[in-house]
Amino acid sequence: MVKTLVTCDCSGSQTIDTEALAQATGLDIRPPCTALCTSQLRRAGDALAEGDVIFCCAQEARVFQALADEQGAPPPEVLDLRDRAGWSADPASKLPKMAALIAEAMLPAAAGKSVDVISEGLCLILGPAEVALEAAAQLSGYLGVTVLLENAQDIPDSRDFDVITGHLRQATGAFCGFRVAIDALQQIEPGGRGSFSLTAPRDGGVSECDIILDLRGQPPLFPAHEKREGYLRADPGRPAAVAQAVLAASHLVGTFEKPLYVRTEPLLCAYSRAGQSGCTRCLDLCPTGAIKPDGDHVTVDPMICAGCGACSAACPSGAISYDAPPVELVFRRVQTLAKAYLDAGGRAPRLLVHDAHGAEMIRLTARHDRGLPADVIPLEISATGAFGHAEAVAALAAGFASVTLLPGPGADRAALAAEFALARAIGGEDRLHLLDMSDPVALSDALYDEHAPAPVAIPVRPLGTRRQITRQAARALNPERQHLPLPASAPYGAVLVDTEACTLCLSCASLCPSGALGDNPDLPQLRFQEDACLQCGLCAHICPEDAISYEPRLDLTEAALSQRVLHEEEPFACIECGSLFGVKSTVERISEKLRGHAMFGSEEKLRMIRMCDNCRVNAQYHSENNPFALGERPRPRTTDDYLSKRRDH
Repeated sequence: MVKTLVTCDCSGSQTIDTEALAQATGLDIRPPCTALCTSQLRRAGDALAEGDVIFCCAQEARVFQALADEQGAPPPEVLDLRDRAGWSADPASKLPKMAALIAEAMLPAAAGKSVDVISEGLCLILGPAEVALEAAAQLSGYLGVTVLLENAQDIPDSRDFDVITGHLRQATGAFCGFRVAIDALQQIEPGGRGSFSLTAPRDGGVSECDIILDLRGQPPLFPAHEKREGYLRADPGRPAAVAQAVLAASHLVGTFEKPLYVRTEPLLCAYSRAGQSGCTRCLDLCPTGAIKPDGDHVTVDPMICAGCGACSAACPSGAISYDAPPVELVFRRVQTLAKAYLDAGGRAPRLLVHDAHGAEMIRLTARHDRGLPADVIPLEISATGAFGHAEAVAALAAGFASVTLLPGPGADRAALAAEFALARAIGGEDRLHLLDMSDPVALSDALYDEHAPAPVAIPVRPLGTRRQITRQAARALNPERQHLPLPASAPYGAVLVDTEACTLCLSCASLCPSGALGDNPDLPQLRFQEDACLQCGLCAHICPEDAISYEPRLDLTEAALSQRVLHEEEPFACIECGSLFGVKSTVERISEKLRGHAMFGSEEKLRMIRMCDNCRVNAQYHSENNPFALGERPRPRTTDDYLSKRRDH
């Protein structure tokens, strides 16, 4: 069934050419309303009754939802054309941009993944007595409250909530799963007259809770504490902040959906092999500490993960990828926007990537300033940190003249800067921009002042992994080049081998997590496939001769897709049967070093070093001091032998 778009010119404040849009999109687009959310609400009801409708007004989504509830209709879809396209001071046609936004809205949305967590309202309050006890009194009717005080003299006479004393040593976990360790822990013994008595202090007390309300006014208990769900922190000297935290805590009871932001493929992880450290990009970037080593790979604690997406953008192998929404959907959205804009007659679109904070800035500049230029297409994603170099260069290859990223308040600026530095090395310095600002007017001015270069002549929209898409996009953007030099931290590049130092021990090949390094089972060779190399560092760390170094680059030729020989030597021929084995230089070096050794004093012993495995065993068997001629080894005596002997006597 073809979807129906219901448009509105919002009291004549924007122009919508519904006939041209219908022709460009192939959808059923009715002539625009003027007051769809008020006097013409009946038209919205009629459209809901027909089904499969999209209302092109996000501002009044609440009104359309209420109307759908009254009619028993499914929740309607909404699409913001006005703030993102219609309200603009740019005199150029808005048709290509509106067509692109509509085409993107037609893509099927990925179902979000989540896990239910249950909070029983167990709340631990930390802080000075005068603030913590007042907060506990307010929350005791809603939560199961425990107050941790430093001084036993501050214990109140009331038993409306639990009070303990001690020193907080450590806190771990997240919402519905916090675990705290307390030293000098003392609990109240409620019996007897007068002040409450306390149990004897003990170290290492452990308590579990769902919520932590931190009113200490000291450094936070967790890294990136603002992203740790269930951990509420307020300055005790600011009553308004304390009241806000208390109010937030009072609502944290019941069943909640915890989004699962990332998915992992442990077999692809290049963190470690044989105790040697390799890639640590995600560990270095994770602001909350949700990523931990787990043997040869890493694991992500979904309860701690805040969904910033930086790990997905930086992971060279795809072992961690963002899943809310999936990475492949982001690529598809980018490519759909570019194609629909160009198909509708546009020439050089520019992409603006933003989150919910950026969406509000766009709404403000549209209502109170010039809005967005007609050629700037906004792409809202849940986490700007997940938009890495692969997504950026894919957008340029798809036909965008430039890509601008507007990070939100919680984005990791350093991680984004590193990803965009890599993207600029691949796609060009003048095509990729980070706009770190929060002023809607300044945002509008920066976009109007930008002079983007011409887009790629022949757009490409490759499919595959992030690495595969990056390579194909780079080839489209640099048709005349064979190699692109990249920043030192790039996950693409060549392995360089010092052939004078390398002994072809092949330790590097045995530990390479991606298979970029390999051997030749028939000849002493070290082979390398550059397209597969993650530049993880494992081979350099394991090399006993320190013969390996790296060259960060992107090889755009077909040679990167096939194996080439980095180092090879002449094989040694067995002096008995002539079969090839080992490396000639190594066998000769070992023979020379062992000459004169007590265990290799005779020429016969030295000859065995120059034999293959089969001939060496045969020579050993026929040697004068053949260990195989000693007969069967004596059987070891067991407990049964001793007991049997005793029974015989």
